[in-house]
Amino acid sequence: MQQDYKHPNVRATSALSTTQHRLVSHVRSARAILATDLDGTFLGGSVADRRALYEYLTDQEHTALIFVTGRDQAHVEHLINDAGIPRPQFVIGDVGTSVYDGENFSPVVPVEEWIDAHWQGDDDARTALKVHEDHLQLQDVYGGRRRSYFISDSDKANAAKRAVETAGYDAIVSDDTYLDVLPRGVQKGPTLLKLIDVLGLDATKVLASGDTLNDLSLFKTGLASVAVGNSEADLLKSLPDSNKIYRATGHGAAGILEALKHFNLFRSTETVL
Repeated sequence: MQQDYKHPNVRATSALSTTQHRLVSHVRSARAILATDLDGTFLGGSVADRRALYEYLTDQEHTALIFVTGRDQAHVEHLINDAGIPRPQFVIGDVGTSVYDGENFSPVVPVEEWIDAHWQGDDDARTALKVHEDHLQLQDVYGGRRRSYFISDSDKANAAKRAVETAGYDAIVSDDTYLDVLPRGVQKGPTLLKLIDVLGLDATKVLASGDTLNDLSLFKTGLASVAVGNSEADLLKSLPDSNKIYRATGHGAAGILEALKHFNLFRSTETVL
């Protein structure tokens, strides 16, 4: 369920760094807050579409940006520093199991403590997956609080998913390529809602965007959201029936631009392509 706007929790925000307090002020004042997946979504679409979206976000002082990605921190830092994309104020990484700011890459302590409280360690996961390990390749990720695999057979991966869920975890098979084992109750969507709550953001300003099943929890938050035009078929089949969910025709960045217009989140209609 979507969380209504609340004043920030004073105790929680007191744990933020000086830099994070400044970033929070920017995000609170924004007309729109784009909370977006990266691969296939923010990084998807044509060169022209990406340029249009990135220039819009860079030019609009009152548009804030949160990355919500399966990628780990090292990959996100590389993108921000070397790939010429807009710098986010905050990043939800590792499929919702890490949260840090986009300037110093320091953890957002109150949210990370909430994640830690849900992570039971990976011993039970390894035990549950041992019989399935011939079909799984462990990914080289460093986020802590998750185990992620490449899969070779989606049917067998779904059997592994069921086994690890029985052991007390959340698990996601996405894009016929990935299996993510996560703390129970912690995915991209719940972590985004927790960040909104901790920072005291206005949820009605947020647009979430994604393209694969590991983004499904974003579409279950009750936030305005967009499934971009190149979305995984299994994601589209799994979307809740809600007028808060927009199915774009444009791929990647073009789909995000469509949705910003659809939900009337542009600061100026003159900026629309």
